[in-house]
Amino acid sequence: MKNKQLKYERQRHEMVKHQIEGRGVTDQKVLAALRKVPRHLFVSEALQDQAYGDFPLPIGEQQTISQPFIVAEMTQALQLCEDDRVLEIGTGSGYQASILAEIAYRVYTIERVHPLLVKARRIFDQLQYHNIITRYGDGTSGWVNESPFDAIIVTAGAPRIPDKLVAQMAVGGRMVVPVGDQHSQELIKIYKEEKGVHQTNLGGCRFVKLVGEYGWSEI
Repeated sequence: MKNKQLKYERQRHEMVKHQIEGRGVTDQKVLAALRKVPRHLFVSEALQDQAYGDFPLPIGEQQTISQPFIVAEMTQALQLCEDDRVLEIGTGSGYQASILAEIAYRVYTIERVHPLLVKARRIFDQLQYHNIITRYGDGTSGWVNESPFDAIIVTAGAPRIPDKLVAQMAVGGRMVVPVGDQHSQELIKIYKEEKGVHQTNLGGCRFVKLVGEYGWSEI
């Protein structure tokens, strides 16, 4: 068991050095989180030896865990501070929320696929991420009672930016969301000021589809 842990720790450091730092991610808080969070725990045992490759992996329920570089890029784009409150739409495996929890004060994460949420919550408890608050439901409506948020991250592709999420951003808040059709999207960063919002295109990406009021229909 100890040898396995050392192996995965070594693979994590190699992943960060070559796949994350080597491709331009410079935020030291993000790099430290990626070195620490055991990505292999968020996939099935059969896939654990592939957990530190730079590619997505299936997690069941027709969902995937995002490739590490995309997780790093999106997290860096949020420009997180230690007292930030973050909303995540789409808990999935729970890996992204765990990275956020290493940096931010509190993470609120919503998942509409109940079996995935149950698995993720189990891992959060195992890793003692007491600053992650989970909720089962349609994340496209956000979490009004806990808003406004300093940062919002959407981990599924949407046909357009959900207005309700923009409304739940604090002034000075940042949001990262993949926007496009069901096959490919552009990663959009939104910065909210008192006078309005600014958008920046961070480049192409591909996520599973967002389902809900502002997502793709289930039909």
